[in-house]
Amino acid sequence: MYRTFVIARHTFFESIVQPIYSLLLAIGAAILAVFAVLPFFTLGEDSVMYKAVGLDVILLPVLIATLFATSKSIYEEIEDRTMLTLMSKPVRRWEVLLGKYLGIITSALLAIALLGAVLVLCIWFRVPGDYQLSLRTVDEAEIRQIHDYRMMHVMGVLPNLVGLWLQISVLAAIGVAISTRLPLVVNLPIVIFVYIAGNLSRFLDYATADRGGFARAVAEVIQTVMPYLAVFDLKEKGVYAKIALKDSIFVGDVSAVTLASIWGDAGMAFIYALLYAAAALGVGLLLFETRELGGAEG
Repeated sequence: MYRTFVIARHTFFESIVQPIYSLLLAIGAAILAVFAVLPFFTLGEDSVMYKAVGLDVILLPVLIATLFATSKSIYEEIEDRTMLTLMSKPVRRWEVLLGKYLGIITSALLAIALLGAVLVLCIWFRVPGDYQLSLRTVDEAEIRQIHDYRMMHVMGVLPNLVGLWLQISVLAAIGVAISTRLPLVVNLPIVIFVYIAGNLSRFLDYATADRGGFARAVAEVIQTVMPYLAVFDLKEKGVYAKIALKDSIFVGDVSAVTLASIWGDAGMAFIYALLYAAAALGVGLLLFETRELGGAEG
């Protein structure tokens, strides 16, 4: 495993020094900062809307940066014969594939952590204004209210950031498998299609409820093959619901959810991501094992 971690470390640094990595993170941070000072006109739910929009803002640039890193570290290395040099050393193909994948998702984790920190700071900044609370107040009740609202929103967004990383890790596994054979111009639209289909697969049961057996069979195949990305969407509890944090003003709210239940959902999402990524990487390894490493096939 030592060789795998060496490859992962090299891939991580190779990914984060790419200009597009810094550019996309800068664009994402700028959008989060601009949205932090804009009203959403949601009648008291501006912080909730900002969290939902902010999480989507983080997902897009990190996913694109991850796919660029995937193509750069695998397909292009095969095409320019760098992979041939690497494989001349005492290293197995599965170690290369796994090391590349771990390095790529670690760079994605760093990107989500950085943009997530910007999101948390912006939430902390805008909560008092969204709830029409004054930061200059000396009223203990109002001070506690500001603190509890801030903590509720921040603690709810953290498991959602984990869900984003798990979702990107699954899509990255698909991208890694594809990049053993196809370049970025093909890889990117395929993964984006998988992302869209994976989000829409949750509606297939409703869409095929009144259809025949064939439609149901097709729906089941799609739901099995495509990643069920709804499992990574923790917004229902972490964003839209109130969270009954210990000793907060929301403890007595019957509609509030517990933080443990949100992290429990995140744990289930982790198990699903681990299993799906392992399956995708298994397919990628089969493609990689039969791939000529001296350049374009043919």
